[in-house]
Amino acid sequence: MKIGLLGKKIGMTQIFDQEGKALPVTILELGPCLVTKIKNLDSHGYKAIQIGYIEEKPHKLNKAEVGHLNKYNMPPLKYLKEYRVNSLDNFEIGKLITVKDLKVNQNISISSISIGKGFMGCIKRHNFSRGPMSHGSKNHKQPGSIGAGTTPGKVFAGKKMAGRMGGKKVTIQNLRIIDIKTSHNIIIVKGSVPGKTGNIVSIHQE
Repeated sequence: MKIGLLGKKIGMTQIFDQEGKALPVTILELGPCLVTKIKNLDSHGYKAIQIGYIEEKPHKLNKAEVGHLNKYNMPPLKYLKEYRVNSLDNFEIGKLITVKDLKVNQNISISSISIGKGFMGCIKRHNFSRGPMSHGSKNHKQPGSIGAGTTPGKVFAGKKMAGRMGGKKVTIQNLRIIDIKTSHNIIIVKGSVPGKTGNIVSIHQE
């Protein structure tokens, strides 16, 4: 059964494997998540489940969200996310999904909002090369030419220039689960995960 889960990024550390090698790992606290809706081929044209994470005060949700959750006698949940699935056999509304449904050495994909770094120049944002630093040079960190003259007479959209860096949804694929602590709803994955400590993360199985 392929599942998706919502959770929080706890932080990074390192552990040592049996050969004594240091492995950079990220600790994630996932779920427990409630199945709040099931979509099938007859009603929506595709198979998917919607899960909810973290209980919230009802007045902090809008009327549509409260009505949607009250329809199935669900508690007020702050985060809702939909995951497509191949089969709906093992899902029912109100079912809890936890880290117990994951396995060690399994590969998962993790999505989150990357750390925002503010307004950045071309060198930092796009890895441009700098100009000569010798005396007399007036081109140290300038972006250089951005157009192609009279024809086409404009700057094409998507040109690599200075601007806001980070703060976007990033997905890292094929992160291996090193360990699972079911008593604390925690998993440890090898490698880094986008976002800062405390960010909401979304995982799905490959």
